[in-house]
Amino acid sequence: GEGKIGKDGSRRALDVKVGDKVIFGKYSGQTVKADGVELLVMREEDIFGIVE
Repeated sequence: GEGKIGKDGSRRALDVKVGDKVIFGKYSGQTVKADGVELLVMREEDIFGIVE
C-alpha cells in the first residue's frame, strides 16, 4: 500500500520496501494466491524487524 493514514489525515510512508527481508510472527498475515503464486499479506505493525 501507500502507507497508513493518521488521525490528522496525513499519510505516513511505509518503512518496508519491496524486496526487504523481514521477521514476523508465526501466525501473522493472511495467505492469498494471485496468478498461481502464494503470497503472505500483512500489516506493517505485524513485522518485528527488517533484516539488513
